[in-house]
Amino acid sequence: MAEQLCTFFLKEVFFGINVLQVQEVIRPQAITRIPLAPADICGLINLRGQIITVIDLQRRLEMGEPQTQSNIKLVEQPPGFNIIVRSDDEVVSLLVDNVGDVLEFPQKTFQPPPATLKGKMLSMLAGAYPLPDGFVLVLDAEKILDVNLINQVTE
Repeated sequence: MAEQLCTFFLKEVFFGINVLQVQEVIRPQAITRIPLAPADICGLINLRGQIITVIDLQRRLEMGEPQTQSNIKLVEQPPGFNIIVRSDDEVVSLLVDNVGDVLEFPQKTFQPPPATLKGKMLSMLAGAYPLPDGFVLVLDAEKILDVNLINQVTE
C-alpha cells in the first residue's frame, strides 16, 4: 500500500500532506486582513465565491517569522502558494513558500516523528518518509486545523 503526498517547502524544509486532503493548489491571491486575528491567520481570500481562511503555516508550526510582512495594507498579495485543504466540512488555505510534486511512498517506509522535536511542530507532524538525500516531513491536516491543539501553550 502507498501514500500519495502533495509536497511543498517552508524555509527550505520539505513537507508533505496527504493528497486526499488537498482540494487544489493555487497561486497567491489577494488576502484581506482580519483585525485582531491570531498571528498565524493571514486573513481571507475569495476562491470562486467561497470565503477561505488563510493560515500562515510557517507561523502555525512555530518556524519563525515570515520573510514578508505588511501590517499597513488591508489587501496584500503574498509570495508563495496557497494549498487549499479540506478537513471534514472546513476548507482553509495553507500559505507555503513553494510547491513540489505529488509523490508516492510505500507505507512500510513511514517513520514516526523524532522525539527531539518540540512545540507545535511535534504535535502536528505525523511522521516522515526517507528520501535519498533527506526526508519529507508529513503533516497531519486534521491537527493543523484543530483549534484546541493550536491554542495549547507550548513549552
